[in-house]
Amino acid sequence: MPVHSSRRLHHLLSFLSFIMLLPSLSAFSLQATSRLSSAMRSQHLLSINSRLMSVASGTNMESMKTDLPPFPLIGKNPDEEPPRVRFAPSPTGSLHVGGARTALYNWLIAQGARVEGDTNASFIVRVEDTDVARSTKESEESVLKDLEWLGLQWDEGPVTNGDFGPYRQSERADLYKSVARTLLDSGKAYPCFSTNEELESVKEAQMKAGESPRYDGKWRDADPELVQQKIDAGDPYTVRFKVPKGARVVIDDVVRGTIAWDAEATVGDFILLRSSGVPVYNFCVAVDDATMGITMVVRAEEHLTNTLRQGLILDALGAPRPRYAHCSLILGEDQQKLSKRHGATSCNQFKEDGFLPDAMINYLSLLGWNDGTDREIFTRDELVDSFDMSRVNPSGAVFDMQKLKWINGNHLKMMSIEEVKPLILEQLIKHNVLNSNGASDSINRITLAATCLAKQMMVTTVDAATNAKAVLAYPLPQSFDDLSSVEPDEQKLIKSGAFYNVAKAIVAAYDAGVLPRPNEVNVMEPFEELNGELIVEDNATGGGAYAYPAAWKTFMKTLGKEMNLKGKNLFHPARLAMTGVMSGQDVTKQMALLQLACEFGSAVDLEGGLEVVPLEVRIEMLRGFLETIPEEFRVKKEEVVVKEVVQGKKGGGDRRGEGTAAGVTSDAGDSADLVSTYEGPAFNTMDVRVGRITKVWKHEESDKLFCEEVDVGEAEPRQIASGLQPFFSESDLQDRKVLVLCNLKARKLAGFPSHGMVLCTSNDDHTSVKFCDAPVDAEIGERVWWGGDGVLPENMEEAAAENKFAKKKMFEKIAPYLRTNEFGVCEFLGKPIMTNSGPCTSAMADGGIS
Repeated sequence: MPVHSSRRLHHLLSFLSFIMLLPSLSAFSLQATSRLSSAMRSQHLLSINSRLMSVASGTNMESMKTDLPPFPLIGKNPDEEPPRVRFAPSPTGSLHVGGARTALYNWLIAQGARVEGDTNASFIVRVEDTDVARSTKESEESVLKDLEWLGLQWDEGPVTNGDFGPYRQSERADLYKSVARTLLDSGKAYPCFSTNEELESVKEAQMKAGESPRYDGKWRDADPELVQQKIDAGDPYTVRFKVPKGARVVIDDVVRGTIAWDAEATVGDFILLRSSGVPVYNFCVAVDDATMGITMVVRAEEHLTNTLRQGLILDALGAPRPRYAHCSLILGEDQQKLSKRHGATSCNQFKEDGFLPDAMINYLSLLGWNDGTDREIFTRDELVDSFDMSRVNPSGAVFDMQKLKWINGNHLKMMSIEEVKPLILEQLIKHNVLNSNGASDSINRITLAATCLAKQMMVTTVDAATNAKAVLAYPLPQSFDDLSSVEPDEQKLIKSGAFYNVAKAIVAAYDAGVLPRPNEVNVMEPFEELNGELIVEDNATGGGAYAYPAAWKTFMKTLGKEMNLKGKNLFHPARLAMTGVMSGQDVTKQMALLQLACEFGSAVDLEGGLEVVPLEVRIEMLRGFLETIPEEFRVKKEEVVVKEVVQGKKGGGDRRGEGTAAGVTSDAGDSADLVSTYEGPAFNTMDVRVGRITKVWKHEESDKLFCEEVDVGEAEPRQIASGLQPFFSESDLQDRKVLVLCNLKARKLAGFPSHGMVLCTSNDDHTSVKFCDAPVDAEIGERVWWGGDGVLPENMEEAAAENKFAKKKMFEKIAPYLRTNEFGVCEFLGKPIMTNSGPCTSAMADGGIS
């Protein structure tokens, strides 16, 4: 048995042996008359209590000291002391997100104090493991590992130790014994022999009378002779705290304000030690907080009622109460307390699911707190600088998985390829894409390719593994008879006749040796532009440096001219032929990853069930499939229009453009197809800039309008009116970074001159609105641009003059093609809208931008 486990067992057995002696004491006899004065009764009972504790501890009462243990805050104001905060988990399961948020808030308090120069601030972890039946060492280790994963390192606690230990309640039995003895000696606690049946009977009578159930005080001032008789008979008893007559407990809760209890009316005399001798939770907590010098207790609101009992115990001991802060519960979408039925709730599960620790603490911090703005993306250091318990909201916080994913995706985008790559490698091995025993260079190259391919679209690191599996597989059916195995949109494409001739041309090009393929000398060619922090998408030729992407682009352009096809009628069939699916990432990057997996076969986990279909095998499968297509589906039917991929997945028709300012719909396709078919004004004719709202107030006459002054990098801020009152508060807008359309013609809204428009995302029925956000490090006044492939155009269009922009209704024509994708990235024609710091995003996925 490990030394620490043996020591814990010794402490626990010592504690239980002390406790089990209490009910069996029978050595007392009273040499008193049957009628004693009240004072004599009290004095005699005190003697019984002292002798009881003396026998229980196996010591001579005359020589035993009964002094209280030291309380570090005696004579001090906890608010004026260096923060000593604690997280006190019960090791009965994994770390729940609610517990993680509590730990985070405590950690932020201590870290914030240190940043301000208070080096004595401490974050303490105290394991509350007195529930012997449910507490396990495995659970304790799991909780501590989760705290370490979140980066919430404690200053004192298990493993690290400190000056106020031990830090497990099971190892503090002597301390609880000493305090219990003191309370009995001072007459502030007493033995109670009421049976469960008696207590239940009293409870029923009180409830029938409309009273709150509480102990009736039967043994509070019992005859000492009767007490002695019960003890001599070996009757079991509890030790109860004697609530002072007229006692009140008042706290100034940091989150909830002043809260007061009439202690006598609310709880009656409550139990400190059970009949088994085990100390109750509230007794242990009060003693621990007092002896560890805890200055503030931050915990969930479900512990609020415990504060009454703990406060009374602290008062009886003469120990200062800490400041309290009771945070709201975390709720599921049904407004009920978050539980496993709502999905993942443990930190370990989120870790397994590919979430980042920094994203987790970012999101957890927002479950009840904000910094006074509507900012939602914070680094760890920014949280430490910004956090203030006084800004924690007492209302329940709803756990929103989509919001967590959005925040996680933003943190992934903030990381460089080199930072993300080790996390992706872990997932590729875990999900049987890579073999951990493969050559390190091969593993490194495949990991880099998989990371680059997925980085812009992934929301969690697991997405990279899922994406890699999809890229390496080839789900095209073996024959036309198996067509039902593919997506409905792909079935329609094949049956429309649009697929056959394009796919046949690709097979012919392969046979003739003219189908572009990855460079065997440098397979990583398509990914070289992705080695920096800026993620560049789709056929970026880098000034001609990347031959394979450029060759594929030329091949497709030539094929389109020869077949008189363009847009989705060309790209969808070609993508389906090459990859087995109709939509996805750039074909050249997919083929490069495939080439790497084939070239370095020992690095991929084929034994784990990974499916890798080389290009030559795909061509043969495609050739065989084409032979099974009936003649009637080999000629394109001109009346057939290939729907957007999004239609089949969303199940409700084309929604692009619904709810935009123009109220116009569009049947344009996705990604490169949209770019090829779009005939409206260029995105860059819009003068969209990064701005900051420096002043905001409500319009005097309109209950829908906010009036704002917005800094867009000009000499003076612009005045803009926005119809955002129904969706946001003034504090939501103040100092917020926004995207501003600056070349709208000035107009008056309810009499207020407006010189621009703040861009927002809304759902289809405009019941929910979110801001379009620039990256956190985008500069005020910086122009927002669009390059199709994510690269700043060399000859970017000039923004149109206000009069021309209005006269030609340019925004009305552009707006239907402005949307956020399923990951919340702001897009035009299915490609990201960019700043020099990266793409713009929104907290709303799949929404219209206006």
